[in-house]
Amino acid sequence: MMKKNILEIEGYLDELFKEPKCELNYNKDYELVIAVMLSAQTTDKGVNKVTKVLFSKYDTLEKLSKANIDDIKEIIKPIGNYNKKSINVLNITNTILNDFNGKVPRSHEELESMSGVGRKSANVILGELFNIPSFAVDTHVIRVSNRLQLVDTKDPVIIEEKLKKIFKEENWNKLHKQLVLFGRYKCKAIKPDCKDCKLEEFCHKEYEKR
Repeated sequence: MMKKNILEIEGYLDELFKEPKCELNYNKDYELVIAVMLSAQTTDKGVNKVTKVLFSKYDTLEKLSKANIDDIKEIIKPIGNYNKKSINVLNITNTILNDFNGKVPRSHEELESMSGVGRKSANVILGELFNIPSFAVDTHVIRVSNRLQLVDTKDPVIIEEKLKKIFKEENWNKLHKQLVLFGRYKCKAIKPDCKDCKLEEFCHKEYEKR
């Protein structure tokens, strides 16, 4: 893709989402780690509803580490896959407490050592908490980057590598969030809002059928 087209994409994303924010609610670093883990295969809105209850009832790492797993299951049940995710909540909490002295680690290897935290989640955490240049690739980023013909693959690792080469490192954290929001609210999987979209000339709407 030509540099001119890249600049147009960045400009339009800046126009739509000038200061993009993570839509998961959290007040403490470890809360984001747990929220990101819980967000797998569900919506941020749904996660925010259950974490509001969970983090209010267990408002420290120590309290959460001693929580009854059945109580955690009951709280997070609305988001689905609650049996596995409740185990992950306790494992993450205890790992941060016991292995990292109560502090969220700052490396991929350490973050991915925690239950339910993969590469995408680690990228979100590193970018959001520590402003370390990262490019998290979720389903929205996969869809949007393919539709805009920035990439031609559904492999998240390859997409991450390609997007990092296309965009400047200092913009990775912002662009990740912009692409997520663009995919969530405009370039949706079903019935995308193409009206007045300034990127339609780059769009390959039929990529999903390949």
